[in-house]
Amino acid sequence: MSKVLRITLKKSMIGRPEKHRRVIQSLGLRRLNKTVVVQDTPTVRGMIRKVSHMLAVEEKADETQ
Repeated sequence: MSKVLRITLKKSMIGRPEKHRRVIQSLGLRRLNKTVVVQDTPTVRGMIRKVSHMLAVEEKADETQ
């Protein structure tokens, strides 16, 4: 069973470095308090680790079943 992650942007991107902005946008987050559901992969985990101070992350079992 694969896992999914619910990622919520909790802090603003204003004043953040361009690298952080790109990571947040590539996760699919566009505005404050926006939540996205993504598959739990090493690539996504690395992106989360890069900007973890701005996010809230919840692990869940796969919601497609």
